[in-house]
Amino acid sequence: MSAREVGEWRRRLASASDAVSLVKAGDHVFVGSACATPRRLVEALEAREPPPAGVVLVHFLTDRVDVGGDAWTAYRHRALYVGSDVRALLPSGRIDYLPASLPDVPPLLRSGRLRLDVALIQVAPPDEGGTCSLGVSVDVTKAAALAARTVIAEVNPAMPRTRGDSRIPADRIQRFVEVDTPVVEYVHPPAEGVAEQIARYVARLVDDGSTLQVGLGRVPNRMLAHLTNRRDLSIHSDLVTEPVADLVAAGVVSGPVVTSMAMGTRKLYDLLDDNPRFSFHPVDEVCDPGVIAGKAKMVSVTQAFAIDLTGQVCTEFLDGGLYGGVATGPAFHRGALASPGGLAVVCLASRTPAGRSAVKPSLEQGEAVAIPRADVHWVVTEYGTAYLFGRSLSERAVSLIEIAHPDDRDGLLEEAVSLGLVGPKQLLRSRGAYPVSEESEVRLRDERDVRIRPTRTADARAMQELFYRLSEEDIRSRFFQKLNSLTDSFAQHLCSVSYDDEMAFAAVVGPRENERIVATSCYYLDPATGLADVAYLVDPEWQGAGLGTILHERTVEYARARGIRGFTANVLVSNPAMLRVFQRGGHELRTTIDGGSYEVTLIFR
Repeated sequence: MSAREVGEWRRRLASASDAVSLVKAGDHVFVGSACATPRRLVEALEAREPPPAGVVLVHFLTDRVDVGGDAWTAYRHRALYVGSDVRALLPSGRIDYLPASLPDVPPLLRSGRLRLDVALIQVAPPDEGGTCSLGVSVDVTKAAALAARTVIAEVNPAMPRTRGDSRIPADRIQRFVEVDTPVVEYVHPPAEGVAEQIARYVARLVDDGSTLQVGLGRVPNRMLAHLTNRRDLSIHSDLVTEPVADLVAAGVVSGPVVTSMAMGTRKLYDLLDDNPRFSFHPVDEVCDPGVIAGKAKMVSVTQAFAIDLTGQVCTEFLDGGLYGGVATGPAFHRGALASPGGLAVVCLASRTPAGRSAVKPSLEQGEAVAIPRADVHWVVTEYGTAYLFGRSLSERAVSLIEIAHPDDRDGLLEEAVSLGLVGPKQLLRSRGAYPVSEESEVRLRDERDVRIRPTRTADARAMQELFYRLSEEDIRSRFFQKLNSLTDSFAQHLCSVSYDDEMAFAAVVGPRENERIVATSCYYLDPATGLADVAYLVDPEWQGAGLGTILHERTVEYARARGIRGFTANVLVSNPAMLRVFQRGGHELRTTIDGGSYEVTLIFR
């Protein structure tokens, strides 16, 4: 291409006010997305006097379409996502929300079913090939720029030229408006307290070699900061944010980075500029569930606002009003479910900003279902994780109540009983966060690995399964009577503990989604003596490998840290192995025989 042809675009330079004069009455006008929002063009369009009648602005995630934060607009808006700037405009009555999955939007634009007449976008200066890079926001913008009758672009030398399918022909643009301002920067607010804890829980689920979706929201973004000890990660995401640059620099993300949009600081934008490691594509390509499913160990993290006790998820409504949108969450969620070794996570704070419980008996009016309950696997709040897939309605309700805010659990349990989701005798004694820091991996003498973790109320069914693997002698040694079954109430009693005056550990094997309990311990404190009554149970297939000793040591460690003086226990004379476990602890041990059993008192040293 000749120098004359390369510079020809300058003939189409105009001021912002002259450029937006191309917008006619009744036009549907697309506004470019996120950090590439063409602010100067939007401000010039809003400043037109009088404003052209019947103009409708169409957009996804935007930055300052409310005229610099004044929460005012002269036009109607058709919004695919209700961000903070758009939410401020809701009282004006000029916002129409379109609940559409974002990957469906480019086909709607190409077909004309979502009409566009003008597209306002921001681009990097044309290159020698006569194309303009859309830079940090390809998303739905490329489809809009190719579908609109008229394209008006801010041309910004600060916009990085991104690789992939991010370019449009310069001759597609009717007017260029020169801007020489920094590309809008966005860093998520600090994730402290609730968001930080949720991010930590989510990060624990991510394995080496995973492919990550980042997504919108503080939690998915903050999760990245807790992955610095992982290896061989890749990114396939609708969005990349600032921490991605850190993970790439640290070698944690060593695979390809495929995305549709970027939001960060100049540090990230400089990394993206003409960098073949990063490939930008339209959102319908990046977020195609079939493409996502083809990525091994795909991890999707969807930030939600509400979930009901059966597992239905809402992502579009918060504290009585529209917020957020369908966006790309459901597409990535479905794709991750179909990915080999994939992981689909829904995360949310246990309470909304207004202090309402985000875990609800039923979703309320306006709280549309974005992810149906049959597709929900992992749910994470600041109080722990729940796995729902393959679980009954009663098991789901118990698991979700246990990760709700402690002050809301009694009320939720009452509602669950009244709805018939759980029985009237359902126990639920935990009143705090699940103590995830107490989980540990151990190796036994025979080289088998087990994970020792605190129990949850939802472990009751797995506890019953352990019971039915026991011999008659094992049952008599543990329960001091002949039992043919372990009732629901008894199983719940063994698993549902306060994590304070009561504690229970389970030794588990298998994937987290389908764990098998192979040993348990539990204690119940007598406040009058400062001693706790303790009992242990080991699957016959796992006896003789030192698991009982390890479990006892772990239980002693936990109890002693909480000021408990020691344990009491009853041990059948026919169970010398259990007595040896107590004797090897190195504590003060007193035993007396009462009939066919030892009464054991163990004082911690």
